Amino acid sequence: MHSNRVEDDQKMSGGSRCCLGLLAFVAQILLHGVLALTLYWVIQYRWDGEGLPFAWSGEGGKDDSEKLWNLHSVLMVTGFIYCMGQAMLVYRSCRCCRHICSKLLHTVFHMLGIPCIGLGFLAIWNYHSLRKDRSGNPAPLPHFYSLHSWLGLITMGLALLQFLFGVFSFLLLLCCKSSSRVRSAMVPIHSTVGTTTFILAITTAIAGITETAFYKLSSNGEDSAGQLVITGLGEKYIKMSEEAIFLNTIGVILIALAVVMPVIIGCGGFRRG
Repeated sequence: MHSNRVEDDQKMSGGSRCCLGLLAFVAQILLHGVLALTLYWVIQYRWDGEGLPFAWSGEGGKDDSEKLWNLHSVLMVTGFIYCMGQAMLVYRSCRCCRHICSKLLHTVFHMLGIPCIGLGFLAIWNYHSLRKDRSGNPAPLPHFYSLHSWLGLITMGLALLQFLFGVFSFLLLLCCKSSSRVRSAMVPIHSTVGTTTFILAITTAIAGITETAFYKLSSNGEDSAGQLVITGLGEKYIKMSEEAIFLNTIGVILIALAVVMPVIIGCGGFRRG
C-alpha cells in the first residue's frame, strides 16, 4: 500500500500538486465562509434575540415558526454544501493516507450530511404546515409550489441514489477483490453524478436565496380589513439594504464553489494514479 501511495504522488507533477493545494485551500475558505455567513445572517437578521435562533416545533407562535425556517436554511447549507463539499475534497486531495482511509473519510462526511438534510427537510415541512400569521392564527403554506422546492426534491433524490451507489461500490471493493474492472468503470460515473448533485444543491440554494430575498425583504402594510399584506414586493432587496448585500455575498460564494469544486474533481492531473 505504501508503494502505491508513492506511485500516486509520483504520477502527479509538482505543478499539479501546487495547483491542487491552492484550489483545495480556496475551496476550504469558501466552504467554511458560506457556512459561517449563513449562521451569522440567521442570527443577525432573522432572530429576535429571544431564546434560541432555531426551533424544532412551530407550535409556540409566529416567532417559533420563523425559527423553523432558520433551522432549515442552516441545516441544508451544512448538509448539502459543507458536508458534501468536504467529502469531495477529502476524496480528491487527501494523499497523506491510504486510499481506503480517504474513502472512509469521504463516506463519513456524507453520513454526517444525511441527518442534516433529513432534519432540514422536516423543518421546512413543519414551517409550511404550522405557519401562523401575525395574530397567531393558522396560515399554512402549500408544499412544493416553488422552483426552489422542486429543485430541492430532485437534489435530495439524486443525492440518495448517489449515496447508495457509493455504498454498493465500496462494499464491492471489500467483498470482491477481483472486481477492479467493475470498480474502475463505476468511478467516473460516481464522480460525475456527485459533481452534478453538488452543483444542483448550489442551484437550489441560490433559488432559495432569491425567493427569500423577495419574500422576506418586502415592505408590509395593512389592507382595509386590517390584514397584513405585502405592499412592496422585494422593496428592501431592490434598494440594496444591508441584508440584501449579505444575501448576495452568500450567493457569490456559492457560485465560486460551483466553479472551484468541479475543477478540483474533474481535472485529470489531480487524480490519484
